[in-house]
Amino acid sequence: MSTTTLTVRVQAEMAERLDRLARATKRSRSYLAAEAIEEYLAVQEWQVRAIQAGIEEADRAEGVDLEQVKASWERKLERPAGGPSKTGAGKRRSRGRQA
Repeated sequence: MSTTTLTVRVQAEMAERLDRLARATKRSRSYLAAEAIEEYLAVQEWQVRAIQAGIEEADRAEGVDLEQVKASWERKLERPAGGPSKTGAGKRRSRGRQA
């Protein structure tokens, strides 16, 4: 993979934090900055794709009616905390050993 140089201005405190982390992890500032940018881009790209998909869904009128959403939440709020739903959804399933 080819690389390129990118110059970024950051606050002095951020640069100091980056230096401390670089020493603690025995990584270069450049490596840590590139990792941070990669993670940021992945999250932002995912969010933009999700928003675009939502807009496209709304344009196709495939969304859920607001009144249906309200009614669903009202039913959920009426149930006692931790109580079973009327449909049985959300029942706790045993994991691992049983007593």
